[in-house]
Amino acid sequence: MTLTAAPLRLATTQPDFDARFTERLHWSAEQDDAIEGRVRDILADVRARGDAAVLEYTVRFDGLKVDSLSALELNAAELKAAFDALPVEQREALTQAAARIRRYHEWQKTQGGATATYRDEDGTLLGQKITPLDRVGIYVPGGKAAYPSSLLMNAIPAHVAGVQEIIMVVPTPVRGSVATGGTGDATATRGERNELVLAAAHVAGVTRAFTIGGAQAVAALAYGTASVPKVDKITGPGNAYVASAKKRVFGTVGIDMIAGPSEILVLADGSTRPDWVAMDLFSQAEHDELAQSILLCPDAAYIDAVQREINRLLLTLPRAEIIAKSLNGRGALIHTRSMEEACAISNRIAPEHLEVSSSEPHRWEPLLKHAGAIFLGAFTSESLGDYCAGPNHVLPTSGTARFSGPLSVYDFQKRSSLIEVSEQGAQQLGRIASVLAHGEGLQAHAGAAEMRLKR
Repeated sequence: MTLTAAPLRLATTQPDFDARFTERLHWSAEQDDAIEGRVRDILADVRARGDAAVLEYTVRFDGLKVDSLSALELNAAELKAAFDALPVEQREALTQAAARIRRYHEWQKTQGGATATYRDEDGTLLGQKITPLDRVGIYVPGGKAAYPSSLLMNAIPAHVAGVQEIIMVVPTPVRGSVATGGTGDATATRGERNELVLAAAHVAGVTRAFTIGGAQAVAALAYGTASVPKVDKITGPGNAYVASAKKRVFGTVGIDMIAGPSEILVLADGSTRPDWVAMDLFSQAEHDELAQSILLCPDAAYIDAVQREINRLLLTLPRAEIIAKSLNGRGALIHTRSMEEACAISNRIAPEHLEVSSSEPHRWEPLLKHAGAIFLGAFTSESLGDYCAGPNHVLPTSGTARFSGPLSVYDFQKRSSLIEVSEQGAQQLGRIASVLAHGEGLQAHAGAAEMRLKR
């Protein structure tokens, strides 16, 4: 068997580093949809042409007569001028409303996931009530591979959150079926079941389980059928069909995220055994050919050593062919000027899994802002997080760690705001609301507040 794995070699000192690196990172989850075709075309056009496309559509749809996008940007001075030009009562109403909203959200930040309240000096009660979702659906992959760990990571937080019904769907394709590339068995009523997945469902407290998968399973959970109950939220990874289906049912139900290919980024200072790092890169590459494994290191000789270990270890693994395709197609070994620069590049990538393979991991951790999970030190392999460390392994991919985080108990709960305004409080809040409501042209809003003012 002849296989080679040669991740792209880059150096940040190369003149074309940014362009080549951006090309390597690129992955699109966009799906062709005739119903949303126009929106798809606009998004693609803006992505390709930038300002020119935005300007063209703004002129066409908004009827504005401008010749550059910069003409549509408002500066800070203009915003302040707008505030200064308001009548005094509107300025005060905005300022007072903003102060109250800020105070509440600063309080909320300290409460975590707890139901809690507080009272203002005028006796008004404010707070939040945390309640679990009633019923959730957990999608567990069962095609190319089975993942009991994924079931645990999805079902247990739901159970801890207090969800009463957890509905699991898992495909059990017949060997040789379309899913596995063969002709299948038309007489089979059930395919291959993974007993570890079923056992994990028992351990995690799954309420009901169906051996169905694909887009049809997502649809059944989202809309409900005579046999499958409708859920409030669907979580769990799947193939491209599952991801597309989840995207399209969002709004009817909640979803966890649209997951892309798995990723690992290793920041190495050269102090970790190179075979450990090579195997860590393999740990994500073995998922599928589109998985991405990247090493950032300021030591060129160490990168060479890791490449030698990649060559030595590759053929010792059963999924060597998948690993080789992943590393050849999307992997990279990048020589950086320093560990500081490596951290900056990591923040640009916002990886799903980030290993800080360093003798001083806590020196670099404060520089890292965007990652699904950060693994500190040479002994913290990403695989420990995948299975048993404790934090959730359902993580944001494709740069979405810039604005989202791991699956958690909070994903299976919802917050209801609690507001009880006292008679005294209604006198102050009513005047603020009245001013702002009139400013928005919503007279019934203003009237509802004004009726409660003392005459």
